[in-house]
Amino acid sequence: MKSKDVQGIVLSKYENGENPAKIFRDLNGAVSHIAIKRWCKMITDTGSINLSTPPGRPRTVRSAAAIQKVKNRVKQKKPFSARKVARDFHMSDRSVRHILKDDLHLRPYKVVIEPRLTGVHKVKSLAFANWVRHTFRKEETLRILFSDEKLFDIDGIYNSQNDRVWAASRSEADNMGGIKQRGKFSTKVMVWLGVCSKGTTPVVILDNGSVNHVRYINEVLPVALRYGNKQFGNDWIFQQDGATAHTDHLTQKWCCDNSPAFIKKDRWPPNSPDLNPLDYCIWDEFANAIKWDRVMSK
Repeated sequence: MKSKDVQGIVLSKYENGENPAKIFRDLNGAVSHIAIKRWCKMITDTGSINLSTPPGRPRTVRSAAAIQKVKNRVKQKKPFSARKVARDFHMSDRSVRHILKDDLHLRPYKVVIEPRLTGVHKVKSLAFANWVRHTFRKEETLRILFSDEKLFDIDGIYNSQNDRVWAASRSEADNMGGIKQRGKFSTKVMVWLGVCSKGTTPVVILDNGSVNHVRYINEVLPVALRYGNKQFGNDWIFQQDGATAHTDHLTQKWCCDNSPAFIKKDRWPPNSPDLNPLDYCIWDEFANAIKWDRVMSK
């Protein structure tokens, strides 16, 4: 219902002798009780509802000029904080946020970090997409076993931007878990995992020393082979990224000799976490499922 229509209803009802409280109930909250009382006073004083001039004192800070200044800052397409804009324009933080949200109808969004793709990377990603499209049918893509390694820090994970502890004071917040302690030289554990449409492989912990092609062939690839054969028989495809242990010629030879099929090192595009479900979402779910407060040692 438009504002003019509501004003007409209020005018008609008030002239028929109805009081503001009854008009408010009849309109079922379409207009506040205070507004209806103010309109009824206008009708008593002037015989009509005249809202050409907004009620209340005129704006002194959120003026048209101030809104235009903030709008021009937004058009520069550079990240900025409301606090800095307020300082530059001699306004309060609250006024700037009101302009951004209420007047310009904007919302704050975080800067998203993503891999930097060069022209070569884009060409290889496109070539890979075309290769998959022309090589595999949809049901065949469900038989790809994706794999990846990830370092886990025993200090756990936390989001310093979004995690908040609501308390009456800093000391109370500290007692309620508001302090996250981290070691100076944090201990990390390398984990390998495979995932496909049937589920996930057993986790392989690569604990001692660096992971070279020898350890990868001896400790990881047999686990992937047993799982793939168990789930799909002799008809599945093994995927691995461009890590040095994966692209070594002995690793490539092992995959060629033992797995039914695999995506070779020259085929998988670099900087492509969006193609691997582990990078895309599963590692994050994995990390959030761990009870980090119980992790005390490697």
